[in-house]
Amino acid sequence: MRRREFITLLGSAAIAWPLAARAQEPAMPVIGFLGFGSLDNFGPFLTAFRKGLNEAGFVEGQNVAIEYRWAEGQYDRMEKLAADLVGRRVAVIAVPGPAGARAAKAATSTIPIVFGVGEDPVKLGLVASIARPGTNATGINFLSAEVVAKRLALLHELVPSAARVAALINPSDAIRAEAVRNDLQAAVRTIGVQLQILNASSSRDIDAAFAALARERADALFVGPDAFFNTRRVQLANLAAHYSIPTAFAVREYVDAGGLMSYGTSVADMYRQIGVYTGNILKGAKPADLPVLQSTKLELVINAQTARMLRLTVPPSLLSLADEVIE
Repeated sequence: MRRREFITLLGSAAIAWPLAARAQEPAMPVIGFLGFGSLDNFGPFLTAFRKGLNEAGFVEGQNVAIEYRWAEGQYDRMEKLAADLVGRRVAVIAVPGPAGARAAKAATSTIPIVFGVGEDPVKLGLVASIARPGTNATGINFLSAEVVAKRLALLHELVPSAARVAALINPSDAIRAEAVRNDLQAAVRTIGVQLQILNASSSRDIDAAFAALARERADALFVGPDAFFNTRRVQLANLAAHYSIPTAFAVREYVDAGGLMSYGTSVADMYRQIGVYTGNILKGAKPADLPVLQSTKLELVINAQTARMLRLTVPPSLLSLADEVIE
């Protein structure tokens, strides 16, 4: 072989070898993330989700990729987005929220699903049992519905003069709306206040609901747990301040936006737990064998500045219970 031909052959082999080596590297697993809102609304929660993935040994862009699908606050988009992720053949679907979890479960019986729901996942048809899901789905039950009565009681303790309490519920998620309505009706009988139910499933509906509250002079407002309301938390906090109505919310992010008080599960911690479970499944765990975790991290957060604006005095009993008081 001539010297020039040998050098050319050697150079070609040097180029081909790393290309062949890269071709043999295992493909990076892909997570399908199905969110109800948008990236703008859920940025802090995604940070928590990625933190959970990190705890399980996965870093986005390094050893795992994530395909995001956002419903932009529209429940009727969930089924199509879930089907799209299934068509992409992702390794696992992470889906906070009952509507998205039901859509994902209807779209696939084989791809693992990690959900976060406030209702009983057995009643939702997601798992066979809490201890042994027995299906392709598992996740976190973050006790949203179970604390409805307690949240109403805390609101009444903060506003003891409230005789008429309005509740804002989103009828678009019929299963959750009915559960919240039933829990509230049982709670008001115990507390001894009148209950007015208001429905809202759009930004305009929310504006109309607050106008109705002003006309009918409700003493306080209870905002039901709902993914759509979470995307409108700034609007809700601002309207509550504008109409000077004491309002209780499900999660602390409303209070960060200026809302009066919240009591419920830490949603950020729930997202972190979803991330951990998603990572465990990527490492080979089977969702059928992973028990549904009960998220027990409940927090009471009070915005003292908003309380002063509403001319409310936060009783010492609530101050001692509060996990955080925002000044």
